[in-house]
Amino acid sequence: METDLYLPIKRHLENLGLEVKGEVCGCDLVALSEGSAETVVIGELKQSFTLELVLQAVDRTPACDAVWLAVAASKRGRGRESDPRVKKLCRFLGFGLLVVLAGGRVEVVVEPVPWTPRRDGKRRSRIVEEHRRRRGDPVTGGSTRLPQLTAYRQQALAVAAALGSAPGRPRDLKARAPDAAKILQGDVYGWFERIERGLYGLTEAGRRALVTWADALPPADETTPDG
Repeated sequence: METDLYLPIKRHLENLGLEVKGEVCGCDLVALSEGSAETVVIGELKQSFTLELVLQAVDRTPACDAVWLAVAASKRGRGRESDPRVKKLCRFLGFGLLVVLAGGRVEVVVEPVPWTPRRDGKRRSRIVEEHRRRRGDPVTGGSTRLPQLTAYRQQALAVAAALGSAPGRPRDLKARAPDAAKILQGDVYGWFERIERGLYGLTEAGRRALVTWADALPPADETTPDG
């Protein structure tokens, strides 16, 4: 029960110099600092980390200086409190996260301090490049369990389609796929085979891919966006 968490959390916050009282105006606990510069801290308790716990904390935010979320430690250590994404969420929202372990010991997982996320420039660039290079909108959002028609796969299919009737050379395929040389040499999907120096053809896997992805094949005269 949430009430089992109250005393360990109360003791922890009191050790920080706060005066703690339970169930104040709908909050599981409220703690005030001593002295003239009053600090208001609100704590919300749940047996496990849930969306409802986060929503409660969001609702409390305008009325206090800091919010602590407190949950019981999962028995096998596989609860959401140990999920890096949960820690990141708490930091993003500025919430603290406490975990009550067996015997009443309290572990501080995240401190309640304002956090400005550090931009991931490389990841941002990859996302923008993939968006710009992808032709059309071939993948329905949310279909994560299906093979993705990425910009790379689109180019590979264009190359495969061009080689469907006869072998070819990378320089002759560049108009349809700017990365044709890299695609043929890398052969990520096993669709291509080197017949002789600078000349490539389709494998059986490549011919099957043309059937599987028939709806995604570009028209014969269509070129792929250059990266």
